[in-house]
Amino acid sequence: MDFKFYLAIFWRRFPYFLFLLCLGTAVGLTVALTQQRTYVAEARLIVESQQIPDDLAASTVRTDASEQLEIIQQRIFTRDNLMETANRLGVYDGVEEAGNRRTTDEKIQDLRDRINIFTSGGSIVGGRATAIIVTVSFDAPSPFMAANFANEIVNLIVAENIEMRTAVSGQILDFFAQETDQLEAQLSRMRAEILAFQEANLEALPDSLDFRRSQQAAAQERLLELDRDKTQLRDRRDRLIELYEQTGEVGLVGLDARTAEEAELQDLEDQLARASAVLSDDNPRIGILRAQISALERIVAAQQAAEGTSAIDEDGTLLTPFELQLADIEGQIAFIDEQKELINETLATLATSIAATPGNALTLAALERNFDNVRAQYDRAVSNRATAEVGDTIEALSKGQRITVVEEAIPPTRPARPNRRRIVAMGIAAGFAMGFGFIALLEFLNSAVRRPAEIIEGLEITPIMTIPYIRTRGQIWRRRLFIPATIGAVLIGVPAALWYIDTNIQPLQPIVDDVLQRVGLA
Repeated sequence: MDFKFYLAIFWRRFPYFLFLLCLGTAVGLTVALTQQRTYVAEARLIVESQQIPDDLAASTVRTDASEQLEIIQQRIFTRDNLMETANRLGVYDGVEEAGNRRTTDEKIQDLRDRINIFTSGGSIVGGRATAIIVTVSFDAPSPFMAANFANEIVNLIVAENIEMRTAVSGQILDFFAQETDQLEAQLSRMRAEILAFQEANLEALPDSLDFRRSQQAAAQERLLELDRDKTQLRDRRDRLIELYEQTGEVGLVGLDARTAEEAELQDLEDQLARASAVLSDDNPRIGILRAQISALERIVAAQQAAEGTSAIDEDGTLLTPFELQLADIEGQIAFIDEQKELINETLATLATSIAATPGNALTLAALERNFDNVRAQYDRAVSNRATAEVGDTIEALSKGQRITVVEEAIPPTRPARPNRRRIVAMGIAAGFAMGFGFIALLEFLNSAVRRPAEIIEGLEITPIMTIPYIRTRGQIWRRRLFIPATIGAVLIGVPAALWYIDTNIQPLQPIVDDVLQRVGLA
């Protein structure tokens, strides 16, 4: 490596290097000076947890804090909210007065790019959840505009949070209130259906089945007793007829001609005789027996009088004792037949109701089971409605999870962008790179013979001496004047051209921001 040779080449082509260096410096300086100052105002919020412990009263709004912030951000970034806020604060008034008018879509995109909302925290450290901090910032050419717009975004976030949580808790309360009313109406209808079914099947319900079965057993037992009584009466009638045919008289062979009242009267008199031998006349037992005997004596006397009058039939013919006893037996048999018919009807009714009871029991059980299921749903709905009412009250009083302002945005004292020193340094670095690159490119493309070593290598001869190129005095002065003129033109023309482009054709601010963002220096 012949460093002296390359250094000589560098000094010979130094004007190119100086030109490109000045060009990069001029561009960087112009861009740094033409960049609009941007102020960034920041405000901080904190997501606070529920103020009331969950074991005492829980809020019904269970949206995660991160999800809630994302929803709020999407609501704030709607076209209507952004344009209303921008028009109210006059964000684009100065820009439109300068003649740089933008469409609504461009304004919306610009506002979304200038608003920055990011969160930090919310992780688990040492078994405890850290608080979520929300930082809201806005970029503006004026420090007061940046602070006002950032505070406006903060107010929107707080208002949206309150509105969203109260709306959700209200919707939950309305849902359970409607569900409770619906289930209550359904319970009323089902209760009416059960009552109507019970009234329609009052004689065939399962709760009276044991009673009806006992009635059926009693009726069957009574039917057997009537059959026995009827058999006895028939035997008595047959013996009476046989005795009358054989003797022509009516006797009481083996039969008790007394009525039941007469037999009971005789029994009471026997009891009174036995009690009088033991008890005094003032004893209540003696008085009760005498009262019963007196009542039965009146009944027996009435029966005997009736027998005396019934001895004459409907035609006025006097009945014999045989006919009288036979008529009495036939009457008793007819009465037993009537009783049996009534008992059989009762048994048929009881059998029908007992046969219908299992089906009615299944139907009633299904109705009651559905009623119990709906009742359980109703009880849960009432409990949920009470919980929803508590949750709605918590959100109405802002005792649930909430977002509060920790620090409002204040007008910044220094602009956040542009970093003029960095831009100028980048321009100088770009000029250095272009200068060295251009010289290296010229050297790479130049194939002329310029050194004795190249002659020896190319022609394989050794020259006696070499004579360098000698410039005339005019060439030297032209070269000396060309360099300052070119540098001056670059330092004046390039900034002027960039200023004209930035003012009349295309603002350079977005282009520079995009370039800085692409290279990672934004």
